[in-house]
Amino acid sequence: MKAIVTNEYGGPENLRLDEVPKPKVGPDQVLVRVKAAGVNPVDWKVAKGWLDPMMYVRFPLIPGWDAAGVVEELGADTPEFAVGDEVLGYVRRDEVGQGTYAEYVAAPVRTLTHKPAELSWQQAAALPLAGLTALRSLDRVGLGDGETVLVHGGSGGVGSLGVQLAAVRGARVIATASERNHDFLRSLGAEPVTYGEGLADRVRELAPAGVDAAVDFAGGGAVHVSREVLKDATRSASIADGDVKKLGGQVVWVRPDAEGLAHLAGLVAAGRLTVHVDAALPLAEAAEAFRRSESGRTRGKLVLDVP
Repeated sequence: MKAIVTNEYGGPENLRLDEVPKPKVGPDQVLVRVKAAGVNPVDWKVAKGWLDPMMYVRFPLIPGWDAAGVVEELGADTPEFAVGDEVLGYVRRDEVGQGTYAEYVAAPVRTLTHKPAELSWQQAAALPLAGLTALRSLDRVGLGDGETVLVHGGSGGVGSLGVQLAAVRGARVIATASERNHDFLRSLGAEPVTYGEGLADRVRELAPAGVDAAVDFAGGGAVHVSREVLKDATRSASIADGDVKKLGGQVVWVRPDAEGLAHLAGLVAAGRLTVHVDAALPLAEAAEAFRRSESGRTRGKLVLDVP
């Protein structure tokens, strides 16, 4: 099969499209013919070796954890699926190597859910990691109806979904982004504020009594701003800054969650959640996708189309 591979840690210049063997299909896995693969910042962080202290990486490395496609082969014990099923998944294992930037991926059934017909392949591939991260973050801070939440990085892949999921819960959403993305945030149901110096004061202007919860999808010291405006310091979560623990909050690392993914897909199918795809590039242009992701200026998600 064709796949994007790298043989050593490094930047986008190391990526190449190559022929590699199809993956073996374990007893609790199905072979998925990939139609589209989602691109996430963690993909290039793994490829650069930044996660080496915490994850086993096997070379040649095929990056990618998000995929949407069609089941082509079943493992020995996989009653959840049938050949021909359309699926999407956050296909992460404890060891990294056989990723989703490929024509085929062997996906554990615990990482997959059925794809509703209302989702395009690109939307389905863009949803898993970002959507599950946003969902888990809001769960961790216990966000409920009628509360006010501060979302750092509201226009990115995770943030744009987090804003909408918070609104679905009946929360008031204040979200940070550059001014060029303020109209985009308004369209998602958030009150936008510009990040940077003076952010805490700008948030207080909108919520003088403080916010009930805060989720950080941006890093860059955002958790310290959260601490300044939170009513309760324990209701803070971050996917980007370990300092949140020192300030009384929680670090979030998303897990494969078939039930949660089915919930998210159902919200999209019902028109209650929109997956914004900033750009879809051919699989062969994975290096360009890495460069765009590293720029930090993506609105929503990047996706690779797999021929």
